[in-house]
Amino acid sequence: MESPIAAILETALYVDDLDAAERFYGGVLGLEKISRVGNRHIFYRCGPGVLLIFNPDETEKPAAADALPVPSHGGRGQGHVCFQLKDDDFAAMLDRLNENGIAIESDFLWPNGARSIYFRDPAGNSLECAEGKLWGL
Repeated sequence: MESPIAAILETALYVDDLDAAERFYGGVLGLEKISRVGNRHIFYRCGPGVLLIFNPDETEKPAAADALPVPSHGGRGQGHVCFQLKDDDFAAMLDRLNENGIAIESDFLWPNGARSIYFRDPAGNSLECAEGKLWGL
């Protein structure tokens, strides 16, 4: 039976410092901010999907009676997200990271020939940029 799931619509990372995350994701990576709600979360457009950045201290709290019925949630520790680069433009991404003093932890080719680079956000989350062919896209 074929899955009815077509794609990942959103993914979330958890950080303790939303201001640092906003400077990194909006400034260094240049993602388009959709919204920020105080010290609770920041949402960014990321191609056809959305990257959610949450403060776990705030998302663990139960929703107010008059709020949307989204269950409380939260994560602790380092997470991982892989971004697909437009036109597989590693040079532009590496320039952006170098200009902002962001260290590359790894830069390599997978067995299928796809390239990946790995680096960290201010909260220690592992971020990857890869060619779409890594997953046959």
